[in-house]
Amino acid sequence: MRPNLLKYLDQRVPRYTSYPTAVQFGSDVSARSYESWLAVLPPDEPVSIYIHVPFCAELCLYCGCHTTVVRRYAPILSYVELLERELDLVGGLTGRRKVNQLHWGGGTPTMLMPHDFMRVMTAVRKNFSVARQAELSIEIDPRTLTRGHVAALREAGIARASLGVQDFDAGVQQAVRREQSFEQTARAADWLRSGGVKSINLDLMYGLPYQTVASVTATAHRALLLDPERIALFGYAHVPWMKRHQKLIPEQALPATGERYAQSRAVAEMLTAAGYRPIGLDHFARGDDLLAIRQREGRLRRNFQGYTTDESSILLGFGVSAIGALPDGYVQNAAAMTAYREAINGGHLATARGRALTAEDRLRRDIIERLMCDLHMDLDRICEAHGRTADDLAPELFQLDELARDRVVQRAGGKIIVPESKRSFIRTVCAQFDAYLSNDAMRYSRAS
Repeated sequence: MRPNLLKYLDQRVPRYTSYPTAVQFGSDVSARSYESWLAVLPPDEPVSIYIHVPFCAELCLYCGCHTTVVRRYAPILSYVELLERELDLVGGLTGRRKVNQLHWGGGTPTMLMPHDFMRVMTAVRKNFSVARQAELSIEIDPRTLTRGHVAALREAGIARASLGVQDFDAGVQQAVRREQSFEQTARAADWLRSGGVKSINLDLMYGLPYQTVASVTATAHRALLLDPERIALFGYAHVPWMKRHQKLIPEQALPATGERYAQSRAVAEMLTAAGYRPIGLDHFARGDDLLAIRQREGRLRRNFQGYTTDESSILLGFGVSAIGALPDGYVQNAAAMTAYREAINGGHLATARGRALTAEDRLRRDIIERLMCDLHMDLDRICEAHGRTADDLAPELFQLDELARDRVVQRAGGKIIVPESKRSFIRTVCAQFDAYLSNDAMRYSRAS
């Protein structure tokens, strides 16, 4: 890579799973705001559901999620009861709305015992109408998966599972405290497929301590042996000022920006050579996978879980720190278990903060989403849909001139295009349309 391009990958920019990002959430959005926004939802609009499980058996040092290590089951059982109550609360405000997608995330959802997992799913179906064609998915740590879990997933109708891998190299695993053999991962994939899970996603990571191009491609090669339908390739976000446990990672062992880029490109080339289609920034899917189909149709979306085929404008989040998205704005539950518990047990929504969307936010959100999903967008058409013109974004277009000179973007009339060879720079391009970034840049990870 030309040295002058590395500066773009060194910039700190959001991953743009939303716009405005969670950094802009504030306490002015409350439980009362959430309740009022729920009250005015379009009556026939289906919803998607996200359920957050904030527990793990061990803490992986690279983790940026809201989770905690538990050694006893009692806190998990108590949390199951809280989820049931929250589902009843929100369901009472929305009615038995149709659900098109449901995703379990964490943490580690399989920290729940199978019968407790089914208790929560029963509460979902009591309060919502889960469509027959709904996509139900879950994130899984292969080290915690049991055959009992697989039976529960089959009974619940889970059809898509994402397996955390990160890296199969023993030295890297030890450095990040995530020791997981290839055999454990292969066994989990086999169990899930035999249990009716139709689609397997593997999560890989580059930029971890002691990783090299050779080691990440070796991991990718082994991942391909498991024949997953999708692969996510995330860059490690080193933010020890936000996640204190990351201070235990030896910074001298972290690859530099150029090496990180080389790692990501090497794996990307291997996956595309194996027949996977690159999706946005960091996903890969088989050509016949719905994710790839939606991208070809220009209907790919991006939300807090990453790239998605979900076309609903309503995402309801359940659990500690869970984020929801509604036409009026974003809401996030309390991140502290004590505050979440007090609200739910008191019969109240647990919303602690959020963001009401302005017309300007909606315009910029659509611009950024199309760039993140398609690597191109028609600025004139998007502006027209919002009753605006591209002239209203003259400063942002001026900022793109330097990127255009470095061939990171191309401009053709009202169209802005990120060439395939510059896919890795898409976050930097999107950042030019972020009206809030200048004051918050240090709170994000590097763009590489």
